[in-house]
Amino acid sequence: MNRIARQIGGWFEARLGIAQALRPILGHRTPRGAKWWYVFGSATLTLFLIQVVTGILLAMVYVPSGDQAYESLQYLNYTQELGWFLRALHNTAASGMVVMLVIHMTQVFLMGAFKYPRELTWLFGVGLLAITMGMAFTGQVLRWDQDAYWGVGVGSAMAGRLPIIGPYMVRLICSGPTIGGETLSRFFALHVFVLPGTLILLVVGHLYLVLRLGISSPPVAGKPVDPKTYDAEYERELANGVTFYPNPIRRDMIFSALTVIVIVALAAMIGPMGPGEPPDPTIIKSDPRPDWEFLPLFGLLALSPAPLEPVAIFGVPAIIGLVLILIPFVGSKGERSPRRRPVAVLSVILFFTTAGVLGWLGHTSPWSPVMDAWSGLPVPERMVKNLRPLELQGAAVFQVKTCRNCHALDGIGGERGPDLTKVATKLTHDELIRQVIQGGGLMPAFGSRLSPAEIDAMVAFLETLRPPGEPPARSAVTARR
Repeated sequence: MNRIARQIGGWFEARLGIAQALRPILGHRTPRGAKWWYVFGSATLTLFLIQVVTGILLAMVYVPSGDQAYESLQYLNYTQELGWFLRALHNTAASGMVVMLVIHMTQVFLMGAFKYPRELTWLFGVGLLAITMGMAFTGQVLRWDQDAYWGVGVGSAMAGRLPIIGPYMVRLICSGPTIGGETLSRFFALHVFVLPGTLILLVVGHLYLVLRLGISSPPVAGKPVDPKTYDAEYERELANGVTFYPNPIRRDMIFSALTVIVIVALAAMIGPMGPGEPPDPTIIKSDPRPDWEFLPLFGLLALSPAPLEPVAIFGVPAIIGLVLILIPFVGSKGERSPRRRPVAVLSVILFFTTAGVLGWLGHTSPWSPVMDAWSGLPVPERMVKNLRPLELQGAAVFQVKTCRNCHALDGIGGERGPDLTKVATKLTHDELIRQVIQGGGLMPAFGSRLSPAEIDAMVAFLETLRPPGEPPARSAVTARR
């Protein structure tokens, strides 16, 4: 049997030359000190391969049409044998890929591996990160539930704020003036063909550069990168290095295998993500939150006042992308050791701390308005009892003008703005008028939306919102008198 197997293998090798093609890859030399810190790239590639395989299997069942996509996912979850696990594995591997890619890029940044001559290798990595995030967003849309539907609406509204090209971007995203079946087909094409094809090209280019330029040796404090002498020094390191096979590739395989085991276990325990409620454009009571990868941006948008929202939407991602692109050109030489680069270490700590806080706020804080509070949550009876006619009229204006959607009374209502149960103890008459007319913080200005009579009535009602026996707010001038 062994002889027959060798003969068959020899027959294929004589025609395909696989061993001959792999020999330069397996035999290329790596620095001797490059060990476990260098395994994250291989784990990222492994998770991408899982994405490809599970994505192909899911595409055999998934129907990318507006009236059948939701049902096909339900079929996968509850009818197709192991369909739920396939969806769970695809989603968990996607999250794992983002995590591994971020860890890999952080390791490369901290160890100064982006410096000469690997600037282009870093740029390919930045492209991989951008396309991977695009895959994450389009994959969320393919769930085609209520969150996905309104998520596309939020995304297209954000794109519509672009100067000049905004309306064209909306049509490009939605494949028309409204969100519908063609929108889903467009995102399906992006997620299954365009973005994976681009990702494969970037992976091939990235791997070619790794083989062409080699992996960087572990950084040594006091040994800066000098483009004039680096190539000769690196060649001397490789002469004392080891071949990729057997030790480095063994470490990559061990870590990748452990990563796959963890991903499979998490997929089995957590299960598939969604779909939630079926998409229905007539139901406006929705709180669409993105997947965890985009929660920091979601949190930043929710915290930003209306005038700063375009900055948060376009400025922050653009600045992050520009910084990542400029990193290898600004710091192409000099120290590589994190011990000699405190600014780099502090930048990483600040970035992850900020992203973590914003992500937590985006996950936990209910900033979205309660869209039907104005019609479904009446003003508490105790707050309108014994009110004068003007104050009663103000309570009606407060309700009809949808203020309840963002402001709670007695803890009931929207939570985008503060609870107004005790607002009269905090703001004076003039301050209430100014807040209603001019807005401030997350609150828009209502001066052009309300008549003077409506403003007077609403302020009169707001001035009654204080606990019995507690005095109203007083201005600083009145307090001094």
